[in-house]
Amino acid sequence: MGKKIKGSVVLMKKNVLDFTDFNASILDRVHEFLGKGVSLQLISAVNGDPGNGLRGRLGKAAFLEEWVTTITSLTAGDSAFKVTFDYDEALGVPGAFIIKNQHHSEFYLKTVTLQDVPGHGRIHFICNSWVYPTHRYAYDRVFFANQTYLPSNTPEPLRKYREEELVNLRGNGTGELKEWDRVYDYAYYNDLGNPDKGLEYKRPVLGGSTEYPYPRRGRTGRAPTKTDPDTESRLPLLSLDIYVPRDERFGHIKMSDFLAYSLKAIVQLLLPELKTLCDSTPNEFDTFQDVLDLYEGGIKLPDGPILDKLTDSIPLEMLKELVQTDGAPLLKYPMPQVIEEEKFAWRTDEEFAREMLAGVNPVAISRLQEFPPVSKLDPKEYGNQNSSITKEHIENKLNGLTIDEAIEKNKLFILDHHDALMPYLKRINTTSTKTYASRTLLFLNDDGTLKPLAIELSLPPPEGEEHGAINQVFTPAEHGVEGSVWQLAKAYAAVNDSGFHQLISHWLNTHAAIEPFVIATNRQLSILHPIHKLLHPHFRDTMNINALARQILINAGGVLEKTVFPAKYSMEMSSVVYKKWVFPEQALPADLIKRGIAVPDSNQPHGLRLLIEDYPYAVDGLEIWSAIETWVQDYCSIYYPTDDLIQGDSELQSWWTELRNEGHGDKKDEPWWPKMQTLTELTHTCTIIIWVASALHAAVNFGQYPYAGYLPNRPTISRRFMPKPGTTEYQELESNPDKAFLKTITSQLQTLLGVSLIEILSRHSSDEVYLGQRDTPEWTSDAEALDAFEKFGKKLVTIENRILDMNNEQQWKNRVGPVKVPYLLLYPNTSDESHVGGLTGKGIPNSVSI
Repeated sequence: MGKKIKGSVVLMKKNVLDFTDFNASILDRVHEFLGKGVSLQLISAVNGDPGNGLRGRLGKAAFLEEWVTTITSLTAGDSAFKVTFDYDEALGVPGAFIIKNQHHSEFYLKTVTLQDVPGHGRIHFICNSWVYPTHRYAYDRVFFANQTYLPSNTPEPLRKYREEELVNLRGNGTGELKEWDRVYDYAYYNDLGNPDKGLEYKRPVLGGSTEYPYPRRGRTGRAPTKTDPDTESRLPLLSLDIYVPRDERFGHIKMSDFLAYSLKAIVQLLLPELKTLCDSTPNEFDTFQDVLDLYEGGIKLPDGPILDKLTDSIPLEMLKELVQTDGAPLLKYPMPQVIEEEKFAWRTDEEFAREMLAGVNPVAISRLQEFPPVSKLDPKEYGNQNSSITKEHIENKLNGLTIDEAIEKNKLFILDHHDALMPYLKRINTTSTKTYASRTLLFLNDDGTLKPLAIELSLPPPEGEEHGAINQVFTPAEHGVEGSVWQLAKAYAAVNDSGFHQLISHWLNTHAAIEPFVIATNRQLSILHPIHKLLHPHFRDTMNINALARQILINAGGVLEKTVFPAKYSMEMSSVVYKKWVFPEQALPADLIKRGIAVPDSNQPHGLRLLIEDYPYAVDGLEIWSAIETWVQDYCSIYYPTDDLIQGDSELQSWWTELRNEGHGDKKDEPWWPKMQTLTELTHTCTIIIWVASALHAAVNFGQYPYAGYLPNRPTISRRFMPKPGTTEYQELESNPDKAFLKTITSQLQTLLGVSLIEILSRHSSDEVYLGQRDTPEWTSDAEALDAFEKFGKKLVTIENRILDMNNEQQWKNRVGPVKVPYLLLYPNTSDESHVGGLTGKGIPNSVSI
């Protein structure tokens, strides 16, 4: 008898993951009986076949054993199979294998392990990929052993297989892509509108023009709409089958989590009749207690047509999230952290200001370096847009300093949304929205807290925006109608910040900006490439969540347009802001310097001195940034001891060229792109990518429900302008300020929809993989890389402990604040208990995964 190599294969059968396909298991067994099994064929890493272009010699095909009798575990879902290969010495050491699935159904191949390979020992293959029936592919499915090679170091027998696999992943750029296609390709954002439904659903194409530049998204290849050849046709509203490469789709645990917590939003999307749920005042909250009832009691769904339609639309067992133990269907939400300890501390000026440093959008505040604030809008187009705030408005609140002294001592700061919004205000205010462009001035107290000095609310004049701005300035007041006016002024500023946060800080700067990196990495960097292994975990689920967003959130008439103030202009506005996007400025140190929050200082640990010392996002962020940078430097140094290896790396150079020319193609001519010639440039680039995908996204995403789940704290829409003295609205503000406040901000239905959305977005999946973790301990076979990664993990634990210590130290007032919510959004959460998931308000997942 010849030699045998024994192997084990771990996979997940489709029927375990998809209970709707009841026939899958039965038909697969029928195929087994007919001799159509699953075969593996080893490919030599050392001996080429002269008759096959010197590709690695192929071993004899071996079949998975006992498919019919192997019982699948319904809990874990994994099935383990044996496979026995005939070994021919001419094969030598295998470095890859071809798998052929002759079954009816696809399966998820996790790992293949060979034991006692002659001359080598154990060889492990990490696959983590869906394998469809062979007839779905025009090529062989090839998997490589868990080795790392630069292109030039690839064993010659594997070289062609490596190159061909990348060609397969790029596709040919034509046709509609199907679920079994593994194609990564680029497209413009031309799938948000639905002009076939009417003009009000038409949206401009984002990307490919100087007017509306944008990062690219994954191509689906769907046909154009009937009425507009430039717009891609859309799937039915609630379809989740939008194409992304199958391996980019949510895993079964993540998908079940996502569907469970999407129910409330889907219910509200399906049922416009929910408007009738509102009590005596249709579509309004009358008191703050009405809002609190969403969390403390819930809104009961009345019997009758609404409930009948609800149970008609959604199976009863799927309503478990909405049904209380007494059987009464209820719209009830978890208690947001911002009101958990203190019900009304969110209304204080200190908390309003603190959330600019430690809230859900801590990336917008900047230092005021010129007074009064000036606009950068073109005066020929927009007239005089400079601020009308005077020294009389603020100088008596500067703790004895003059304005010049306060600027010199780095005491004045601004939350400035004026220039981003003013060009759109006239159009935005033709919708149901009635809002302003805002500037908020703040003073840095000696105890490290900020106090608001003034809020300026601006509108374009009736005769046209080229005639400048109509400005109103409001200053803090605590009592009477002046106090109520001040609370409204803060609400209008919060509305601006909420929209900017959702559209720019969150969607554009993390979700949209990262997707081209996902596509380019899969198209140009082989799975054998060290930079692919470094970056791949930071792309998990990003294409899938972005595709779902295009389908139900950011599309024309979608949830986002219904719940944020720019309404139909939301995505168009984010495109205009993208004109100012600069890749190197996505680095945290560069961002802090640009905003004037930090200055270079070589005596400080991170080479920066923060001008607001108690700035939780920046303090924790710099620690995380530095840890990522050290890890990336240690890792890249293993494979690139000299810069010439970077310059000569064909895949790396193709990746970087395509990323600039295609992925962020509207920015291809910008001079600020790194040249990718040195280890320093590679390290910095990868650090930015990982920072944006992990920590930055965590900082601007997972605080959404804790802070904005209570809409009065972070209203997303204002529905009427500031009341003027002598009007009935002003009288209501005097007699019932709470009701006037609630009638101004987000309505009841919009609140239900908005809170449902951010509850989903703020939840950690129960299978989340956090920074410093990998989904398998054998993600690389290189011991040096594993040691560097272990060092990274230990550093993150040190950061966790420091964050907990600082949150308990009284001197850092901005870390907990009046609402008593400790800052944990940049707490890495590397411990095992992190796998609980849910609305934890802490933890840094590896990727933009929700």
